[in-house]
Amino acid sequence: MKRFVYINDDEASKELCCDNRMSNTKYTLWNFFPKNLMEQFSRFMNQYFLLIACLQLWSLITPVNPASTWGPLIFIFAVSASKEAWDDYHRYLSDKKANEREVWIVKHGIKKHIQAQDIQVGNIVWLRENDEVPCDLVLLGTSDPQGVCYVEGVIECPIPDKDIRRFDANMRLFPPFIDNDVCSLTIKNTLLQSCYLRNTEWACGVSVYTGNQTKLGMCRGVAEPKITAMDAMIDKLTGAIFVFQIVVVMVLGVAGNVWKDTEARKQWYVQYPEEAPWYELLVIPLRFELLCSIMIPISIKVSLDLVKGLYAKFIEWDVEMVDQETGTASYAANTAISEDLGQVEYILTDKTGTLTDNKMIFRRCCIGGIFYGNENGDALKDTQLLDAITSGSTDVIRFLTVMAICNTVIPVRSKAGDIIYKAQSQDEDALVIAAAKLHMVFVGKNANLLELMFNGEMIRYEVLEILEFTSDRKRMSVVVKDSQNGKIILLSKGADESILPSARTGQQTRTIAEAVEHYAQLGLRTLCLAWRELEEDEYLEWSVKFKEANSVLVDREWRIAEVCQLLEHDLYILGVTAIEDRLQDGVPETIETLRKAGINFWMLTGDKQNTAIQIALSCNFISPEPKGQLLLIDGKTEEDVSRSLERVLLTMRTTTSEPKDVAFVIDGWALEIALKHHRKDFVELAILSKTAICCRVTPSQKAQLVEILKSCDYRTLAIGDGGNDVRMIQQADIGVGISGREGLQAARAADYSIGRFRFLKRLILVHGRYSYNRTAFLSQYSFYKSLLICFIQIFFSFISGVSGTSLFNSVSLMAYNVFYTSVPVLVSVIDKDLSETTVMQHPQILFYCQAGRLLNPSTFAGWFGRSLFHAIVVFVITIHAYAYEKSEMEELGMVALSGCIWLQAFVVAQETNSFTVLQHLSIWGNLVGFYVLNFLFSAIPSSGMYTIMFRLCSQPSYWITMFLIVGAGMGPIFALKYYRYTYRPSKINILQQAERMGGPILTLGNIETQPRTIEKDVSPVSIRSPVYEPLLSESPNPTRRSFGPGAPFEFFQSQSRLSSSSGYTRNCKDN
Repeated sequence: MKRFVYINDDEASKELCCDNRMSNTKYTLWNFFPKNLMEQFSRFMNQYFLLIACLQLWSLITPVNPASTWGPLIFIFAVSASKEAWDDYHRYLSDKKANEREVWIVKHGIKKHIQAQDIQVGNIVWLRENDEVPCDLVLLGTSDPQGVCYVEGVIECPIPDKDIRRFDANMRLFPPFIDNDVCSLTIKNTLLQSCYLRNTEWACGVSVYTGNQTKLGMCRGVAEPKITAMDAMIDKLTGAIFVFQIVVVMVLGVAGNVWKDTEARKQWYVQYPEEAPWYELLVIPLRFELLCSIMIPISIKVSLDLVKGLYAKFIEWDVEMVDQETGTASYAANTAISEDLGQVEYILTDKTGTLTDNKMIFRRCCIGGIFYGNENGDALKDTQLLDAITSGSTDVIRFLTVMAICNTVIPVRSKAGDIIYKAQSQDEDALVIAAAKLHMVFVGKNANLLELMFNGEMIRYEVLEILEFTSDRKRMSVVVKDSQNGKIILLSKGADESILPSARTGQQTRTIAEAVEHYAQLGLRTLCLAWRELEEDEYLEWSVKFKEANSVLVDREWRIAEVCQLLEHDLYILGVTAIEDRLQDGVPETIETLRKAGINFWMLTGDKQNTAIQIALSCNFISPEPKGQLLLIDGKTEEDVSRSLERVLLTMRTTTSEPKDVAFVIDGWALEIALKHHRKDFVELAILSKTAICCRVTPSQKAQLVEILKSCDYRTLAIGDGGNDVRMIQQADIGVGISGREGLQAARAADYSIGRFRFLKRLILVHGRYSYNRTAFLSQYSFYKSLLICFIQIFFSFISGVSGTSLFNSVSLMAYNVFYTSVPVLVSVIDKDLSETTVMQHPQILFYCQAGRLLNPSTFAGWFGRSLFHAIVVFVITIHAYAYEKSEMEELGMVALSGCIWLQAFVVAQETNSFTVLQHLSIWGNLVGFYVLNFLFSAIPSSGMYTIMFRLCSQPSYWITMFLIVGAGMGPIFALKYYRYTYRPSKINILQQAERMGGPILTLGNIETQPRTIEKDVSPVSIRSPVYEPLLSESPNPTRRSFGPGAPFEFFQSQSRLSSSSGYTRNCKDN
């Protein structure tokens, strides 16, 4: 499908009627209420509670006032809707600001102001420096003297799509300049919406896509939500509670019907009709279903949403994660996955611009087999090279010429007269600057005319064609014509595996290949430069094919690559450049710390193998020999790769004691073969490997590697800084983008953006760990408080004829989840079990989060048991204290409710690790607030609680009962915690003691290790890899152990406690 855009012709473009109004809002004023309700009721839990609320409207079966469910349900919905409305309102304000800003358009040669939302397809938009691009434009002209701003014509382009990397179109200009010649357009001829015009005084372009039809507009919208491991566990636990609830309802329903038919009719005060309707058997089960519905906490979803929003704000407010050089703060675009940061097991990282600074410096070169810069590490100061330039060495002059003009760099004169280079890549910038320092100065670019100044002599070249770089071709070329002698020359530069095989027959490239290897071993980035003189007939014949390929709208990139191959052969290899890209500050320390935390690293880079290995060694990815061992997977054929992969797998399988830091290295070619023909073996290798270096990989291969690790149920984090990292970042469980020199594409596509790689340490160890700990407590406590009140209701049914009667009045039930128990738990978001300093010093404790030790069926069973135990304590003590006092049932219910509130206050206090004034106020102030609210209710005659709290509080027996409930309920809990804290402390407990005593912990000691084994009879893809625990020691390469089944689980699990065993295994899916 395609469309035709008529430039500056409103009539012809009327059918393309989409204006430029941007709308990122989810709702309108009219559809907010129904659409939001539909979204909320699309969740199973909300559907469940709506069903319960509707059933409570049936007066025959409801044990309480329907307001006890409708009230909290409406409140929760109102909070969620308010949050959605607030977020959408801010999106509306942002859209309004963008839509109403003034822009220039050109009509009939006259510039005039209009609002951005009024731009139509085909309008010519005029931009000034630092202006934001209001829509997708095809660039017609700029202030640079390289062309004219044409004002009439037609553009043949695809219909709107969201592929920001491709724009295959053609433009015809009116009147025709060269027989109505077709001008091919690519994405490089466009200015996309929301970009900014930099380093250019003005530019103009024709609008081709407007409003929500722009590429960015079509990429916008609500992304697919990512489900965290903790969310998945909460869903499973909710399902288990639901099944338990159904079983309880069925048992109590049957028991209630049996008691009604046997015992109830004997009681004079129970009046059942002789003949009941057909649905009579359902009444008691349904009453128990309504009574037990609070087993699943109605407030858990909105509570988690609120605290996760706060976690995201904590990241953005962290002043220690602000890049002081650029002032860039961290940003959380996804507020729902903070706890997943604490469970990361694999980090897949780009190299250039992510681990390195992306500040390229030309260091060495090899020209014609002669090495320059080896002695002092700086070729620019090498006297031998300077002498060769002075003497006019042909190869050296050609080499410098390729460095200077085989690029897309634009030289600009500053006001002071200096030349400033505008380059799209740091490599090109470094080469052009180095050439200038070696007297080959790129001084001007006027349309297609290039001007070089060499030793005071002006040299001019006319650019005939540019063969652009792609990740598949791995090279770029330009075809130029020497203005002095008319010769047509092809200049090429690219990766060695792309340039060297195209060398002319008979040329010896061994020295060049050795130079490439030598520079790569020094960690330098290499590019090979080549040259070929073309015959005019050859060029003209090829040019026709090239223009045809540039004009097609389908498979243009593939067709262009095919035609380029026809010209890029028989090259004369001039030499190789070596560019240094220094590591960012703190990268080695960050990687070492995160490896201590049990996180594995994979480096995915487009660089050469030896360069990547040297960078990996320098930033602590791997250890040097003899401590470390690199296993190479290579080969150009399926047989070679299969043999190499089998050899590496055999080594991995037989390495049981792990005396070395083992890593495998693979290049893009071998990786493609391995993924296509030996995927199962490669998946097994991924399970066994802690470290991998993948070189010369494409963006799609990066995404495939992330998918492989995810298929094995590993929690993955991908980090990068460039557009080629976007697919990898979006594929990972957590995507982190670095706001770097390659632009903001990665940062905008990521869940989190940071200014420097070193901030990743704090993002994971501090924010990720705290978020996991807090969410684990919040979710389990929410179930605990709901189960506690529900168990008391169940116990009461045994002394009320199994009739489904509620012990608590409707007001108390309504306020229980919404007011009485919410404030203390929400304040837990500022709780810290350990200080940030301790966490950073002992990263090994992240294992507790990675292994899911704070939220799993075992810990949930502990909270379940605690709620059952506390329900027994409250019920038994309350009944024995008040059953013979001729008390009203409302009084009995209030005493039981008071006992629950007191117990929960002490439970929250016990689970709190770091008390602040705010936490004291929330815990004990909430307890005071409970009495204040009930005093108010007791003063209202129609509340059903008239005078109850006044009477209870005036009785000494009430306060004695509260004392007994707290003592009996919390005594065993405190005793068990004291025993474990004193005699069986976890590593976290040891650190907590050290913090309280003010003494340092030099080592945490080791946990008994168990070597990992792989069953021989298990096929590679069905290998079950256990959760490994690193030794809690200061070793940079901690040994990992697997935990087997059979150890008892902890009945009462605190937030900072490590159970002795885990039965979790990791199962890899067959792809």
